[in-house]
Amino acid sequence: MGGHRWRDRRRAGARHHDLPHGGLTISDDRAIERLADEVRRRAQREGVTVAVAESLTGGALSAALAKAGDAGAWFAGGVVAYRNATKYRVFEVPEGPVVTADAARAMALGVLDLTGADLAVAVTGVGGPGPEEGRPSGTVFFCAVSASEVRESAQAFDGDPEDVVAQTITHALSMLVAL
Repeated sequence: MGGHRWRDRRRAGARHHDLPHGGLTISDDRAIERLADEVRRRAQREGVTVAVAESLTGGALSAALAKAGDAGAWFAGGVVAYRNATKYRVFEVPEGPVVTADAARAMALGVLDLTGADLAVAVTGVGGPGPEEGRPSGTVFFCAVSASEVRESAQAFDGDPEDVVAQTITHALSMLVAL
């Protein structure tokens, strides 16, 4: 998969932002549905398409967006890259640790390129219950991208794996709304 058009944006003067998570403990499906609907409304209002690249959420982020109304018109799709080898191959994440900001950025830019979407978000992290790659459970890296902007965030969520996944989905959707 050589020659991706997004390679030049990986480190090129893209804006960097961090959104505070304010101690989120949202595991409520209704809250996730409301955020997914906000993404839908924004996509339809602006005439844009949305894609996701996900790891620790295992497809749950894609499922949340696919449940929102008229998803076929604005949700370009998602890629679940759970194994490190998949991240390396599909998104050209640099060999080595994948619970990093660089991995999240490569995933977000890669899924934008792969799907031709206008907006994308990627998540990679440690759901738990134990640490991975020397990072504690609840460590999650996010990257949301558009043609003109890159926003990155690192969060340390509390709770069991289910709580971490719910908080990850909530934060990722919030980043798409704010992008």
